[in-house]
Amino acid sequence: MRLIGAGTRDDIDYVITDRFWTVPNGITLLRFCLVPVFVWLVVTEQHLTAFIVLALLSSTDWVDGYIARRFNQISTVGQWLDPLADRLSLVVVAVTLVATGIAPWWLVAALIIPDAVLAVAALLMFRGSPELEVTALGKVRTALLLVATPLLLLAQVPGLAETALTVAATILLALGCLGHLWAAGDYLVGCVRKRRELIGRGLDPRDRASWARS
Repeated sequence: MRLIGAGTRDDIDYVITDRFWTVPNGITLLRFCLVPVFVWLVVTEQHLTAFIVLALLSSTDWVDGYIARRFNQISTVGQWLDPLADRLSLVVVAVTLVATGIAPWWLVAALIIPDAVLAVAALLMFRGSPELEVTALGKVRTALLLVATPLLLLAQVPGLAETALTVAATILLALGCLGHLWAAGDYLVGCVRKRRELIGRGLDPRDRASWARS
């Protein structure tokens, strides 16, 4: 079964629409709505319910992309809304878990510092997003983090092999953070490569109107 790029079909010609209200975008918006619910559940120590909500939140990251590709509902909005939802969700979840003592401090550091560096680099080089494709490494990194964080919550529930779950979650979390650092480095290299390519074509990377996708 194909996990990365699941739902991709070879029997149709994909059309990227400008519609906002598509099923995948609706699922992505649902993910945004679940984030504050998750934060409230963790703060009030309703860990089992928070685990269920986070598992649902994590699964929608795969479902919206699958539906978009399977039913030809790819949109310009979804192309930026989905990764934005992924990144914001991960950061808020990480900060919440660290602030409540459930996750180690290095989780937030490993997520926020590379992202801040990339954001500054993108602004300096392109005055915005360089519009690079999401790599398989980035998807695997996200998957590891979205599996590890629910396990950390499950480890807070008495009677569920807390020690074993904590060890497994910490290992996956470390792998996810290492993957995030690796993906960030790969993304930065991609930014530099694209900047050189644009300059080689006689285009100003900071003049987004001359090369950015509409």
